[in-house]
Amino acid sequence: MKKIVFTGGSGRFATVFKKIKHKYKIEYPSKKQLNIENFYSVLKYLEKKKPSYLIHCAGLSRPMKIHEKNISKSILINIIGTSNIVRACVKKNIKLIYFSTNYVYPGTKGNYSEDDPVLPINNYAISKLGGECAVQMYKNSLILRICMTEKPFVHKVAFNDVEMNFMFHEDLAKNLLKLINKKGIINIGGQKQIVYKFAKQSNNKVKPISAKKILGKKFPLKQSMNIKKYLKALK
Repeated sequence: MKKIVFTGGSGRFATVFKKIKHKYKIEYPSKKQLNIENFYSVLKYLEKKKPSYLIHCAGLSRPMKIHEKNISKSILINIIGTSNIVRACVKKNIKLIYFSTNYVYPGTKGNYSEDDPVLPINNYAISKLGGECAVQMYKNSLILRICMTEKPFVHKVAFNDVEMNFMFHEDLAKNLLKLINKKGIINIGGQKQIVYKFAKQSNNKVKPISAKKILGKKFPLKQSMNIKKYLKALK
């Protein structure tokens, strides 16, 4: 039985993922056991567990404002922390799967493929792309650019003028382990649609709002990705 180390085991996605049946032995270390901010903590844990794979889901995400207000924390966790993970995986020759975000794309034309140029739309996306830079240097790796959220849709409002590929955590959880032997970059998401339409499917109380009116004319409204590579990988 191949072993997987899964960082971010107490997070929102991991909570859903733990319910999925599979053939792997998965370790979910606490921060005390594996602190991504400390390279030697990561290395020591991996030397002890000897996994074949590491799924790096740990990171700083919401609230998005924290990446503007506390840049140092964002850098330490999402960029330096990921770099520590990469360095340890390189040293122990462990396959690395990294959770990134669709926000690394400019969001101005939509239908972005994995080969399209990136231009992060906010500090959160910049921090995740910083992590990607380290991961891409290691060829035994897979980067997942993901567009997903909780079910039901947790927010009271949703954009009625932003096009994305939102999927629920459950949708990726059931397919994640089908991808772990892939390499390179894969866009991960659901059907291309307006965020408000997606949100209404699981939350009838959600209200529509305009990103253009609230965030300005320069806010990117076409943030969808091309997910053909992901769908092909599932076959």
